Amino acid sequence: MARSLRGEVLNLYKNLLYLGREYPKGADYFRSRLKAAFLKNKDVKDPEKIKELIARGEFVIKELEALYFLRKYRALKQRYYSDD
Repeated sequence: MARSLRGEVLNLYKNLLYLGREYPKGADYFRSRLKAAFLKNKDVKDPEKIKELIARGEFVIKELEALYFLRKYRALKQRYYSDD
C-alpha cells in the first residue's frame, strides 16, 4: 500500500473511532465492529480497491454525523415543543 493511502486509511480509522464514542449501541460495540471491518480488508493491495473502501468509510462518517445531528435535533425539539 502506498504511503499516502496508508495515511488516509489511518486517518479514516481515527475519525471513525472518534465518532463511535457517541454511537447509540455503545462505544465498545462500535469499536469491535470497526476493527472487524478493517481487519476483513487488511489484505487488499489494489490501490483502486483501497480508494473505494476509503470512499465507503467516508460515506459512513457522513451517515454517523447525520445520525448524531438528528438525535440532537429530536432532543431539542422534545425539550422546547410539546406534542399537543
